[in-house]
Amino acid sequence: MSDDVLSVIPTDPGWQPGQEAADRAFALVEGLAPGVVDGVDVEIDVTWHDAVTAVDCGGNLVRIGCPLCGASIDTQWWADLLEDHCDDGFATLDTVTPCCAGATALDALHYEWPCGFARFEIAVWNPERLWFDDAELAAVADALGHPVKQVRARI
Repeated sequence: MSDDVLSVIPTDPGWQPGQEAADRAFALVEGLAPGVVDGVDVEIDVTWHDAVTAVDCGGNLVRIGCPLCGASIDTQWWADLLEDHCDDGFATLDTVTPCCAGATALDALHYEWPCGFARFEIAVWNPERLWFDDAELAAVADALGHPVKQVRARI
């Protein structure tokens, strides 16, 4: 059986909120994702990562596009990259694309479904909804004091 995880992360991969801002955002997300799934309360995790960590879409990934040449990047390259950095995170997001050997950043690649990188994450496990809408994301951003984006993973 697989799980779905709807994560909200800052748009700046290295940014982290203070505890009060995180608590405000958690309370807001908790109100936006209420309910019980199959008799179990929805689980929400708030995590401060020690290093920039990949927040990927798991089995939802359809394609990765190169922002330099437009080519598709082999998803196995992405899987290997995640494996290489799963324990220690990313010291830098700088990379060289395998398609055209161009220099870019991992967060500049075009992911079909969204992926991201963060040192802070609010993750809703098996939410009863697909996405937060723009107004809801703006409210979470206001609570945190920083713009946010969302990533939905199938793991």
